[in-house]
Amino acid sequence: MKKIVAGDFTGARAWDALDIEHIKDATVRLHWTDESYKWHINDGPEVFVVLDGEVDMHVRREGKEEILRLKVGDIFHAEDGDEHVAHPDGPVRALVIETAGSV
Repeated sequence: MKKIVAGDFTGARAWDALDIEHIKDATVRLHWTDESYKWHINDGPEVFVVLDGEVDMHVRREGKEEILRLKVGDIFHAEDGDEHVAHPDGPVRALVIETAGSV
């Protein structure tokens, strides 16, 4: 057992992650970033929980881009095939649960 204080984790570079657990075919990771990611489609579902900071999650639905503002405590869920990209507004810490090896 251990306690992880998300606010104490800072990566050496954007999207660095602290691997917390590998559960069957999924990973639970604490990410730190201050830069946008890239447009991507996961090969399985993803759960993205904002622990610190704010994120504009850009999503594409039926060819149209939408922006979902995520604040501390907000949860973003993407199904397999959902195209999205995270744009942090300053430094962000997020808990991400997704298929192991996902982009």
